[in-house]
Amino acid sequence: MQPNLTRLAIAVALASASLNVVAQQIPDAEGSVERKSIMPTLEVIRVVGEASPVLLEQTGTVVVIDRTQIEQIQPLSTEDILRRIPGINIKSEEETSIVSNFGMRGLSASESKSLILEDGVPVAPGLFIGNDRYFNPRVQRVEQVEVLKGSSSLRYGPSTIGGVVNYQTKTPDDGVTLSARAGSFDLRELGIEAGGKSASGDAFAGVVATHAKSDGFMDKDYEMTDVMAKAGVVFSDSHKLGIKASRHENNANISYRGLLLADYNDGAMYNPAPDDYFLTDRTAIDLNHEWTLSSQATLKTLLYWSEMTRDYWRYNVDTAASNAAGRWVYTDDLTGNNRAFDRLGLETRLTLDHGLLGAVASSEFGLRFMREEANDTRIRAVRSSDRSGVNDRHIIDSADSVAGYAQSRIELTERFAVTPGLRVESYQQQRVVLTDNNATAKSSNTEFLPGVGATFDLTDSAQFYGGVYRAFSPASNGVALDGLTDQQLDGERSTNFELGLRGKEGALRYEVAAFAMNFSNQVVTGNSDPNLSQSNSGKTEHRGMEFLLGYELGAGFSIDTNATWVPTSEFKTGDNQGNRLPYAPKIIANVALSYQHEQLNAALSAHHRGEQYGDASNLEDIPANAAGGIWGGLMPAYTVLDLTAQYKLATNVNVFGALKNVTDKRYITGLRQGIYVGPERSFELGVRYQF
Repeated sequence: MQPNLTRLAIAVALASASLNVVAQQIPDAEGSVERKSIMPTLEVIRVVGEASPVLLEQTGTVVVIDRTQIEQIQPLSTEDILRRIPGINIKSEEETSIVSNFGMRGLSASESKSLILEDGVPVAPGLFIGNDRYFNPRVQRVEQVEVLKGSSSLRYGPSTIGGVVNYQTKTPDDGVTLSARAGSFDLRELGIEAGGKSASGDAFAGVVATHAKSDGFMDKDYEMTDVMAKAGVVFSDSHKLGIKASRHENNANISYRGLLLADYNDGAMYNPAPDDYFLTDRTAIDLNHEWTLSSQATLKTLLYWSEMTRDYWRYNVDTAASNAAGRWVYTDDLTGNNRAFDRLGLETRLTLDHGLLGAVASSEFGLRFMREEANDTRIRAVRSSDRSGVNDRHIIDSADSVAGYAQSRIELTERFAVTPGLRVESYQQQRVVLTDNNATAKSSNTEFLPGVGATFDLTDSAQFYGGVYRAFSPASNGVALDGLTDQQLDGERSTNFELGLRGKEGALRYEVAAFAMNFSNQVVTGNSDPNLSQSNSGKTEHRGMEFLLGYELGAGFSIDTNATWVPTSEFKTGDNQGNRLPYAPKIIANVALSYQHEQLNAALSAHHRGEQYGDASNLEDIPANAAGGIWGGLMPAYTVLDLTAQYKLATNVNVFGALKNVTDKRYITGLRQGIYVGPERSFELGVRYQF
């Protein structure tokens, strides 16, 4: 089925989010390397070729935010982008989102069940061994953000219950681009993008580098360096090879501790843990090969490796003194919860265009092997020790996994297509406690994840889509092997349903999707068997809708809106039965009014988050002191306004600026041993110069 030009226009428009988000076509200059196809991406949500909108083939909701929209947002973090996308709730801990905290479609933002990829490669430190929040890609290297929900996410895994987020990184154009940004909290940021290609156009290389430092909101200072290099070559019409290498370092003065209630109510703005530090570094290499077997068959192979360290140094507190003072009072006892992660993976995908029982079909078959390992140490030190001391807990966690999947898109008629698929994830986990005479425990599990989706072209300008699929998130080593006992835990499973309508009529573009997730086998504590401290007994249900509406007003003005309504996000079993999940507001909404005229581009945007609970017990009152126990409470709703603008001074010079939280709204973003405060009103100014 060859879509007409109207459908192609729809495919571009349907990816629109709160700031004119559109899907990009891949450059195809004469004789040049198709750079974005060399590096691995989420191919399914690209518009490929000249007139084949793959977006219209997706059986789930898709949003793509391209570089133009990212530059309009002027984000300090990836979460500045994600909070503008329907269905996503952010639990921000500081303005640069060093760790990842978001939830999709009523799943708790404090325990994400969504997969994070960079150029199609998993970047969370441990998919099967836990601790998947400890690395979050830097927004300065991001070219495009792709969010995939519904049955289309079956191709990826694990942890796709909420969906998939892929950060597609920049591939520098010929020449050099320098950028600089400064702003509130003594922000200073410098960046460079440099690239070039061979005379024949069949090879390229480039680098993207950023250095940033800031005193940080509430004096949570950080210093970050991020360097990424890419190269690719087209050997022939059949073979392409690409490589990406990256290095990231970040020293951040952040902690688990927030403000105590009295200080928050008094408007305090100090760092509640001034001597705690979160130190991270990561090195990664991706090598990928594309082999065009024929005009109907392509084989893509991806080899990836990464190593990461995360040292978290936190001082102990004097609880009685903290309660008396109304703020945290620290002792001289220092603990380093320090972890190192290694990952090696190999993935291959075969795509085929073929016939099936007289129908046009396209199929994909994939296979992935991956090994993960974490070296977990706990260093007991004191303030004067220069972060050295006794290692009283040394654990090696590892996991070996293999996954396979197959799916086919079958065009039963000119308007109707179905896409059945099956994914199988099998993994074995192991824990070795070196400080307990090498005591060892193992666990294994296999998950079968079927799904089916469909699309129906209602007209040339409107399409129904939908599907049902099974997704899962594995129990981490610390849970599956708690107490060095195989807890015999299956993965946390969810059966997901989605039905949507998307379309475009003149200046109007729209999308509405209804979803339901039945989340079973949730890991909870309190099993009556003394040998099994965990159980697969928890169930939750999630019901809701997402809405998107954009309209070109004329005279350079446009308005884009989206909203997420989740009336049901509820525990169905256990002690919290009937309660709402934490960090799952009923309402999230975004509105953006944009203006573009000649060299000026400006936008006024509003983000609204409804009230939400901070813990599963649905505690109403935030604790007033530093005593242990659950840190919960009902966090009020809030609305934040941002104003951004860009102006092209010359063909190669752009200046840009932002005023964020225009009304200086004071609000709570999260609760965790205290109150996390949203950033106050701030500004940024920058310039971008292309040689």
